[in-house]
Amino acid sequence: MAVADTVPAGGPDDLEQAVEIFAGVRPRLFGIAYRMLGSATEAEDLVQEVWLRWQNADRAVVENPAAFLATATTRLAINTAQSARVRRETYTGPWLPEPVDTAADPYLGAERGEALELAVLVLLERLSPTERAAYVLREAFDYPYRQIADILQLNEPAVRQLVSRARKHVLDGRRTPATRAEQRRLLTAFVTAARSGDLNALEELFAADVTSYSDGGGAVRASRIPVVGAHTVAKYVRAFARHFWTGVDVAWAEANGQTAALLSRDGEVFAVLTVNASAQGIDQVLWMMNPAKITAVSART
Repeated sequence: MAVADTVPAGGPDDLEQAVEIFAGVRPRLFGIAYRMLGSATEAEDLVQEVWLRWQNADRAVVENPAAFLATATTRLAINTAQSARVRRETYTGPWLPEPVDTAADPYLGAERGEALELAVLVLLERLSPTERAAYVLREAFDYPYRQIADILQLNEPAVRQLVSRARKHVLDGRRTPATRAEQRRLLTAFVTAARSGDLNALEELFAADVTSYSDGGGAVRASRIPVVGAHTVAKYVRAFARHFWTGVDVAWAEANGQTAALLSRDGEVFAVLTVNASAQGIDQVLWMMNPAKITAVSART
C-alpha cells in the first residue's frame, strides 16, 4: 500500500512520524482486516482508508497509536463485513475466501496462525461481524478481553460470550486438521488422481462426506452448487478430467499457510486448488477460479 503524499497540518516531520508508526503496525492491521473479510483486495482498501483517517486524525491526543489504529480497522471491518454479507447473498455459486500468499507475506500469520486457514475463514462467514471480530482479535492476535471490549464498545462479559460462542462454532464445524505435510501429500495425490480420472484412487483419498466447492463467481464456468459425498465427488472430478486437465501445468504455492496447486494454461493461472484434510482424508476440495480472487497468489508465477 502506498501512503498518500498529502502533508498534514503538523508538517513534514509529523507526517514522517505518522508514516513510521503506521508502517510498524500495518501488517497487523491487514491481518485483522483480511481475517474479518476473507478478501485481500477488500482488506487492502480498508487499510488504505485507515491510513487516511490516521493522516487526518489529531494524533497529538492519541495516547496509544497501535490501539487507535486497531480499533479503527476493526470497526471499519465490521461495517464492511455487514455490507459484504448482503452482496454474497446474490453471489453466483459458492463463495470462497480470496487466498493469500503467506510465503510472500509471512507477517500475515507471524503472530498466530489462527483464523487464517481457508476452512476456518469459510466457517467464520457464518458468524455475525461482531462475533467474528471478537474471535479474530482474541484467537489470532491474543488481545485482552478488556481491550476487545473497548474496541467493540461492549462490556467484558459480553465479549467473553462472543468469543466462546464463535470458538465453539469453529470447533464444531471442523475435524482436527491434518498436518501440513499430510495436507500437501493428499493434495499432490489428488492432483495426480484427478488428472488421470482414476475413480478408485480419488475415492480412497476422500472422507465419506467430502465436499467440493467451486468459486467461479459467474465469471468462468464452474459448478454452482457444492458436490457432496466421496463417490459423487470422485465421479464429478472424473467427468471433466479429460478436457479440464489438457495442457495444464501445475505449480505449488503456499496459500493461507497450506500448500495450494496453481493451475495454469499457456502461462496464465486460471485456478488455485487446495484441499482441507483430517484423519478421515480430504474433507473439502476448494477450486478458486474467479479471476478477480486469485491474483494475490497467482502473481508469484
